[in-house]
Amino acid sequence: MSRAIPPNSLTLTREGILSDSIRALVQAADPDVKLSTPEERSASIRAMLAKRPDSGDVWLFAYGSLIWNPLIHFVEKRTGQVRGYHRRFCLWTRARGTVEQPGLVLALERGGCCHGVAFRIAEDSASHELEVIWGREMLTGAYAPRWLQVKTAEGPLKAIGFVVNRTHRAYAGKLPDEHVIATIAGARGPLGACATYLFNTVARLEELGVRDHRLSQLRHHVAAKMDKSDA
Repeated sequence: MSRAIPPNSLTLTREGILSDSIRALVQAADPDVKLSTPEERSASIRAMLAKRPDSGDVWLFAYGSLIWNPLIHFVEKRTGQVRGYHRRFCLWTRARGTVEQPGLVLALERGGCCHGVAFRIAEDSASHELEVIWGREMLTGAYAPRWLQVKTAEGPLKAIGFVVNRTHRAYAGKLPDEHVIATIAGARGPLGACATYLFNTVARLEELGVRDHRLSQLRHHVAAKMDKSDA
């Protein structure tokens, strides 16, 4: 199942992150949010790399929009599974919503497991590529980077993944399904519609042979609600 969303919004690009225009967009959408500085993000990256379990290339675990719009230069990708976390729409966002109607995006929550994609970044470009990722995922502090154990068909590996920061004001917790469906079906912001984010994530997972029953069911209910609203 798929549904076209009119492309009348900005596109998240590598250039937009490196030029700080995405930072400006996020600040404009939510003037009260405190954003990290480039210096803070660089320090966070250095701290993560100092803790990495293995030398050499760096792996990044993607479970949402990073799967279908990674924006980084990588040399390999593998499907894989993380145990101890599951993906959930549990973060409010005004980038895909408004002050009056905020949207929701995915984060890793404790418990269960999550199938996603691990990207391998060459060691000599890892610091720069992580600057791109940090400029995208670590602007507001809503995520906490962690080294995660990822099980792949080619063997286990450790990858950086972004876990929800439960102390952040954007943390939505476990919302009723009806609330999640209504929010994703109706919210749209500077970076586009929440429904686009959901539909693209499910579609790319399916292309990779990864089935997420809960996410697929959510897509079905969101599309049905949108169709009903259009009727």
